[in-house]
Amino acid sequence: MTKAPVLILGARSDIGRAIAHRFAASGHSIQLAARGTESLAADKTDLELRYRVAVTLHDFDALAVETHAGFIDALPVLPGTVVCVVGLMGEQIDNEQDVPAAITVMRSNYEGPASILSIFANRFLARGHGTIVGVSSVAGERGRAKNYVYGSAKAGFTAFLSGLRNRLAKTGVHVVTVLPGFVATQMTAGMDLPAKLTAEPSEVAEAIEKAVLKRKDVIYVRPIWQLVMLVIRNIPERIFKRLNL
Repeated sequence: MTKAPVLILGARSDIGRAIAHRFAASGHSIQLAARGTESLAADKTDLELRYRVAVTLHDFDALAVETHAGFIDALPVLPGTVVCVVGLMGEQIDNEQDVPAAITVMRSNYEGPASILSIFANRFLARGHGTIVGVSSVAGERGRAKNYVYGSAKAGFTAFLSGLRNRLAKTGVHVVTVLPGFVATQMTAGMDLPAKLTAEPSEVAEAIEKAVLKRKDVIYVRPIWQLVMLVIRNIPERIFKRLNL
């Protein structure tokens, strides 16, 4: 029997595709949402043939917040789980000089995801159950010169998910915050990333599925990140501002 649908917002990303495969392999029908869904036609066919589950495609623009309620209304069925992997890193040096570019990064990582998940929270609450998964970032745990525009938006998203989880704690709706750390994707291609701190998209997908099943609250995909960020968060500011992290 096919399990409750899983909706993936940002399904064209490497992590989004890995999540789709993970949940489809477990028997869930899949709803793939992204801008320009024609590019996901091959993914739809692959998932359907490989896992024998129903897959639907849905155009979604995270920044067009005025369309979000209509987007949900148009879904063939309200999903059991929604996973938001929407995000945009941008280039810090560009964000420092180009304010509109910085605002796009901020909106892509915070405003858009918070908007759509707020509506899902209300719909799930009215139904009585559901799971919301937000993929944030360890970059949001302390502002660093190398990525503070992106990091500040992720900090906002992490706080949003925390508050949403607190609001819904006594209901049938659960909220999971995912902090992947470095992930080997197209977005990080060309970066010199430490192997021990870098996960594969499939690892992120596996961690998310386990978090949904076990109703975990906050997960670091690779546990070592919890220790790394504990250290970084506790460096005194007078020292931290002199570091090049």
